[in-house]
Amino acid sequence: MSMAPSSAVPDLRPAMAADVAAIAALIAMGGAADAADRVAAEAEARHPAYAEAFDRIRSSAANHLFVAEQAGRVIGTYQLTVLPGIAQRGRIRGKIESVHVDPELRGGGIGAIMMRHAVEQARALGVGLLELSSDKRRGAAHRFYERLGFARSHEGFKMVLD
Repeated sequence: MSMAPSSAVPDLRPAMAADVAAIAALIAMGGAADAADRVAAEAEARHPAYAEAFDRIRSSAANHLFVAEQAGRVIGTYQLTVLPGIAQRGRIRGKIESVHVDPELRGGGIGAIMMRHAVEQARALGVGLLELSSDKRRGAAHRFYERLGFARSHEGFKMVLD
């Protein structure tokens, strides 16, 4: 069942425990939008590790998990983490991650609304520099972030430890 992009503005709010399965499903769907991928993502989303991760996020004053909701359904999510640091005279950094919009609703402006919300939240939290990372293979996402004012300034690295 395909849902056309809606002109209705979604509500953006802090995530609640009841949203965890929907958030995890959005993340698991990634770039996929066909029915089989959606079913697999919804099954993965019921794994108890997601509820445990949500509890860790909720208990940390530095982490903020948000959802975009439309007609009572979670259609997008992002996480904002506030990182105090010593660089740049102690400028507070914010990191945006896990930005996901329901694949069937992409292109309807929801991502831009979420990112404007993220910038507003970061400013309200005293963030002076906002960063995000995106998989190198996601060219469309990179163009989207650049249109919003983000600059490609650094090369990122990661190391999986578990």
